[in-house]
This record gives sequence, C-alpha cells and structure tokens, in this order.
Amino acid sequence: MRYRQWRLGSGWMVVAAVLFALMGLFVKLGAKHFSSTELVFWRTLIGVLTLGGAALWRRERFATPLLRYHLQRGVIGYSSLLMSFYAIAHLPLATASTLTYTSPMFLALLSVVLLRERLPAQALAGLALGFAGVVLLLKPTLSGDVWFAGLLGLASGFLAGWSYLHVRELGRQGEAEWRVVFYFALISTVGGLLLMSLERWHPVTLDNVGLLLGVGATATLAQLAMTRAYKVGRKLTAANLSYLTVVFSCLLGALVWGDALTADSLLAMGLIIVSGMLAGRR
Repeated sequence: MRYRQWRLGSGWMVVAAVLFALMGLFVKLGAKHFSSTELVFWRTLIGVLTLGGAALWRRERFATPLLRYHLQRGVIGYSSLLMSFYAIAHLPLATASTLTYTSPMFLALLSVVLLRERLPAQALAGLALGFAGVVLLLKPTLSGDVWFAGLLGLASGFLAGWSYLHVRELGRQGEAEWRVVFYFALISTVGGLLLMSLERWHPVTLDNVGLLLGVGATATLAQLAMTRAYKVGRKLTAANLSYLTVVFSCLLGALVWGDALTADSLLAMGLIIVSGMLAGRR
C-alpha cells in the first residue's frame, strides 16, 4: 500500500512538473502579445474562476480567521509571480525556471534568520552549493543586456521562499489547501487590476486567447497536481521530483527556441537542484 502511494505521489509530481514547464512555454510565447502584468492577471483570474466555481459547487466556506496570513502571503507571492513571468519572458526558459527554483534554498535561509531554526550540516552545505550555482548561472547574464531579468528571476526565488513560510504557517493553523490557493489567486488578481490601471491593456483576440487559456489552465492544473502529490506521496520525494520542471524546461527551450546551454550553465543548474534537495532534508 505504501509503495502504491509513493508511486502515485511521484506520478502526480511528474505531471505537475510537465505542466509547470508548459506554463513557462505559454508565458514566453504570450510575452509577444501581453505584458508580464497582464499575463499574471489572466493566469490568476482563471485560477479564481476555476477554484471559486468548484468551491461554490461543493458548498465550501470562503470565510477564514486567517485573512492576515493570506494577505501577507498573497502580496509576497504575487510579487514573486510578476518577477518570475518577467524573467521567463526575457531569459532562456531553463535559466528562468532554475532561478525560480532557488526558493527552497531561500526558505531554508529565512527559516534560520526569521524563525531561529537550526539547520543540519547537509542543509548548510546545500546552501553553499546553491549560492555557488546562482553565481555561476548569473555570471553570463550579468555581463550581458538581460542582467535585470536575471536579478528579478533570483528575487522571484527569494520571495517565493518567503511566501512558503506563510503557506507553512497556514498549514499549521489548519487552513484548507484550496483556500490557500484560492486566496492567493484572488489577491493576485486584485493586484493585477490595480497595476493594469496604470498600463495599457493589449487586445485579446482569436490569435492570442489560446495562449492566455494555456497559461491559466496549465498553472491551475499544475497546482492541483502538486497539491495531490504532497497529499498522497512522500513529501521529500515529491519535493525532489519537482525539479524535473527545470529538465522539462530545458527540453522545451531546446525544441522551440533552439536554446543551447553551456557546460557552466548545466553545472550551475545541477548545483542549484542539489542545493534544494539538501536544504529540504530537515
């Protein structure tokens, strides 16, 4: 029975990794038609409608005593999402995905700084490897004309790690998983509307609506698959398998745009992936 659950959880995480990589593909293609702010807005709006509709159908309660945690997580997570989409639009897909996946490394670091947690030696070694990987990965980016996107990608990973602290606290308080995802999408959608009041909306046409639906559908399904993986499988195994998103992003980048990765880039990605795995062993 345990083996079956392990296989099922692993399978769901592989599905989630494929969907997250496809989301990056749709974001990069959609960047030709929409700004990063618009892409995030449409992505979260589809999530609000999907999750909200499902909750209404099941007659779930939307009220929560943990609104303050949701607001904090929502603002931090929305900022991370904006930076991540900008990085995806301006960097090779594999590079942007890897920078986003520095979040476990920053989560471990923030747990020490903010929560005064003590990390085992292997987690500390993972942090050192991770920062070495970041420097190696960003070295060519910072010397080129896309250095700003590289720094935003790294900042996205930092904010995502900070956001996960709030998610962990919401879980400890017993908050339902669907409400955690729903309120994040709702707050992000409202934030998108506020920011878009300062920008120009690009028209949604038959030529580009498929890209928006692709972003929203893959992101929502990926989150559901990831949640399922952590629920039915082993958390550590699921967390390690989540790094397959980087692998799938490499393949998509090579197939669609012919992105060529140098030996240094591959080594840097490997260091960051190993860092995340070690940092999660607590």
